[in-house]
Amino acid sequence: MSNKEKTNEKTFEENLKDLESIVSRLENGDVPLETAIAEFQEGMRLSKQLEKTLQDAEKTLVKVMQADGTEKEMDA
Repeated sequence: MSNKEKTNEKTFEENLKDLESIVSRLENGDVPLETAIAEFQEGMRLSKQLEKTLQDAEKTLVKVMQADGTEKEMDA
C-alpha cells in the first residue's frame, strides 16, 4: 500500500484539476449561490494547499547534495 493510499491525500495534479473544475463551474455562473459560496471556499483551500506544495518543492530544489551526503543551500 502506497503512502497516498494510506493517507487518501490527492496528488498536486489531482488538486489542480479539482481547482480548475471549480473555477470552470463558477465562471459558468449556473450554480445556486449557496453552492457557489461552498465551491469558492473549497477553491481557496485548494489554492492554499497547491501554493504550499509549490513552496515546499522550491525549498527542496534550492538544496544541493554535497559529496559527503549533506545538503547545502544553493547560492542565489
